[in-house]
Amino acid sequence: MAVPPSSLLRSQTVGSALARHDTLAGLLQRVRDSRARLAAIQPVLPPGLGGAIEAGPLDETSWILLVKHAPAAAKLRQCVPQIEAALAAAGFELRVVRVKLSLA
Repeated sequence: MAVPPSSLLRSQTVGSALARHDTLAGLLQRVRDSRARLAAIQPVLPPGLGGAIEAGPLDETSWILLVKHAPAAAKLRQCVPQIEAALAAAGFELRVVRVKLSLA
């Protein structure tokens, strides 16, 4: 038996569905902010390191950079002062920058 078109669920993007839910909209905004921060620090990252880094969780006190391997994490930890300066220069609210190895 065919379902009448009027009773079909309207298709929507994940982003639009998230935006309609207060809690999920806040999560979506944090993801966007985290990605914007990653874009802002690209100029201060050492050459070749950008592909090993992903924007991680962002909360009220910290921002986490996820790194694919330990040598990249060690190098990135040395760059945290430059990263924090680049974020401040780009107008982002100051938060502690943490570097963690990505398990995936």
